[in-house]
Amino acid sequence: MNSRPSPYQITAFTYVAREKSFSRAALRLGVTQSSVTQHVANLERKMGTQLFIRRREGLELTRAGTELFRITDRLATLDQLVTEKINDYSALTDGHIRLIANAPRPAMPIIARYGKLYPNVQIDFTLYDWTSAMSLLADRQVDIAIVTEPEESGALYTDVLRRTVYMAHLRRDHPLAARKKLSLSELQGETLILPEDGSLTQKIARAKIREHGLDFPRIIRTTTFPMVKEAILHGLGVGLLLQNSLYPSDKLAAIPIVEMPEDYRDCITLPADKRELKLIQSFLDVAIEARAEKQF
Repeated sequence: MNSRPSPYQITAFTYVAREKSFSRAALRLGVTQSSVTQHVANLERKMGTQLFIRRREGLELTRAGTELFRITDRLATLDQLVTEKINDYSALTDGHIRLIANAPRPAMPIIARYGKLYPNVQIDFTLYDWTSAMSLLADRQVDIAIVTEPEESGALYTDVLRRTVYMAHLRRDHPLAARKKLSLSELQGETLILPEDGSLTQKIARAKIREHGLDFPRIIRTTTFPMVKEAILHGLGVGLLLQNSLYPSDKLAAIPIVEMPEDYRDCITLPADKRELKLIQSFLDVAIEARAEKQF
């Protein structure tokens, strides 16, 4: 029977999986890179399987690595909680938060506010489509996600930041820009601009189009919400986006859509066991303060 893996092997693996890099993991742990590499190699030999795939852009977890990380990251989180309780931190002098969102707002106003309060905390922020964001949360690849209508799960903690509706976004000089309301049927002659496959927006928009028996022969799919904004500003068509999901621009008009009156929740979501971490709690506190002051 194989012996149990050492705590050093588990810790080394967990930080490499978090950082996607042996060198960054070693830096976070305050040990040599060769030590981290050796611990992970020994763990792979013990398990009889590869845990990482080395790619040009960085490390990628294998299926076995992903399954193991879901468990070891919980252990690392618990260890961090124990350390914080023992040390009784009174201030945050450093740290690292992995944050994702499926739109620039309300995430960026919160990040800006947090950065002023905690300038030494590093935040890695990336935009993902809704489907990818939920997958990354489930696999514990991120600390916090700010997403619209997250999946319900007992493993996740969720708090609502705001409620918002879908609107048609047009250039101010568009013939329809002065309207108080618009119907999807009135937009059929326009090129419709939507975020990429996997986005909640595309899923909802296509469902509404089918529900009302409409046809949009020209649809442009872009990679991210900012790309939708650029496409609209360049006159490529009309975008369907949640209200206030982009930084305000006097060159754009946002008009309510008759067939889309439902409101949706923009939420801050994270693995439930990370909520008590002082670093994560500090970010939650800032988000709640920003919500109270309606900063987004």
